[in-house]
Amino acid sequence: MSEGYKIWQKCFLLCLGIFLAAAFCMKWMEGDFIQGGKKFTIIGLEISYSQQQVSQILSGLDDKVKTILQYHLYFDFAFMAGVYPGIFALCMMARRKTENRFFRKLLLTMAFLQPAALLCDIMENCFLLQWINTGGVVDKFSLYHLVVYTKWILALSGALIAIPLNLIKQKKQ
Repeated sequence: MSEGYKIWQKCFLLCLGIFLAAAFCMKWMEGDFIQGGKKFTIIGLEISYSQQQVSQILSGLDDKVKTILQYHLYFDFAFMAGVYPGIFALCMMARRKTENRFFRKLLLTMAFLQPAALLCDIMENCFLLQWINTGGVVDKFSLYHLVVYTKWILALSGALIAIPLNLIKQKKQ
């Protein structure tokens, strides 16, 4: 195994640890996401709920749930510190394993798109935190969805391209 691969592998393992620790904390909080006697989800707030539903949920939060949701979003920043650099490292590891020029260029491109995905995730959290602080006044919802979809497309594309290529046998150095 090349020295470059080992460095990216160590980076990935560090990121995986940060990712798992933050994900555990965030998952623990999700059981308290209740508004009006009904559960709501972060994925729902991101993708499936309408603007009216998001506004209704955020405007009807009691202080305890509001605080837990804010903590969840703050833990998400730590999660981001693990997931996007981790996908970057996965792409670079896979790039080291393949000799195919197309895949090498694609993996490099996907790696360098991860900071854009990170920025989108930060913007998403800022939108949600702002809407919580304004009592559920949800504005710029189309922009919010564009940011959310961009984040998901970039992150999932990078991971779904890099993971299978990391599973192939290491090329001879």
